[in-house]
Amino acid sequence: MLAPTPPMGWNHWNIFGAKISSRIVRETADAFVSSGLRDAGYEYVLLDDLWHGGRDEHGLLYPCPHRFPEGMKALADYVHERGLKFGLYSDAGTKTCAGSPGSQDHEEDDARTFADWGVDYLKYDWCYAEHTRANAEYRYGRMAAALRATGRDIVFSMCEWGMHRPWLWGAKIGAQLWRTGTDLRDCWKDPNGAYQEIENVGFDRQRGLEIYAGPGHWNDPDMLVVGLCGKSPTSTGQGCTDQEYRAHFSLWCMLAAPLIMGCDVRHMTAATREILLNREAIALDQDPLGKQGYCVGGGDGLVEIWKKPLSDGNLGVGLFNRERRPITMTAHWSDLEIHGAYKVRDLWTHEDRATCDEKFSADVDPHGCVLLRLTPIR
Repeated sequence: MLAPTPPMGWNHWNIFGAKISSRIVRETADAFVSSGLRDAGYEYVLLDDLWHGGRDEHGLLYPCPHRFPEGMKALADYVHERGLKFGLYSDAGTKTCAGSPGSQDHEEDDARTFADWGVDYLKYDWCYAEHTRANAEYRYGRMAAALRATGRDIVFSMCEWGMHRPWLWGAKIGAQLWRTGTDLRDCWKDPNGAYQEIENVGFDRQRGLEIYAGPGHWNDPDMLVVGLCGKSPTSTGQGCTDQEYRAHFSLWCMLAAPLIMGCDVRHMTAATREILLNREAIALDQDPLGKQGYCVGGGDGLVEIWKKPLSDGNLGVGLFNRERRPITMTAHWSDLEIHGAYKVRDLWTHEDRATCDEKFSADVDPHGCVLLRLTPIR
């Protein structure tokens, strides 16, 4: 099975855009190793749009010769030699979103090219295509079949922004993950009301989708914005605070979402490194049961209690405060549908907080969270 747990890795787009090069990719792969990201579970080094040079006289894709002079096969080999996996981007339409050649009617040739280069992951976008569900199922299904026909294991990530409810049909056509909405911006709350902020994308748009996620098929709320700190075209102002990034990462782990970083991992701040390398939080995301967490209480939507069942009988619990003021929040066992005594571990302080048998209360900062693992006392 491909992607038995949500994929973890890095994508260049949010921080580098058109300025990506083989040098940056190689340095990023090296940083995966030296920073401990690889050992924490991050494995995919992914190129997004604008790696392309064009198509040759035979209609085959080739990379930009100035930014990738050694070619994609040599670059993939470099990534693989470091115990990592390599991914590329293409589009189901005639052009990519940035105007590079798309894969429409070139699916079989492009899939063979990607396999020959050693690609392990394909992000497949949805620009310059006929926006109907029938065409989406056909185009994505055709590329999924072409990837399988190569004989190489290539994770297939559908990026059609949730337009045609891909959670209903993505797994059937052979995708391992599918975007559930538009691109996530580097902000907690978008002042322009564009509904691309962490609050809307992470909390509101994921409601009810948990029944469609599981080993080998994942809902994808988009890449992590942790550590962008206002340095990305996706940023609004100064980006998010470290506290908001921590809540964002916690929510993605509760959602069993792909953990695809977007910051420059070669130059992480201490706070960014602490967030992205929190193995106790990552363990929730990567739990082999593959259950996506969901909101079970909290009232008016400004404070929310989330629950995520785990394979060992434990429970992931998130207390999320969407308010602009501190709030004392209480997770009641009745809302979590559990009973008896549980040991409560705080996954950010890495401390056992208490043993409780009816409820657990904690003070939660504005736009913050308390992330817990509950272990039954038998």
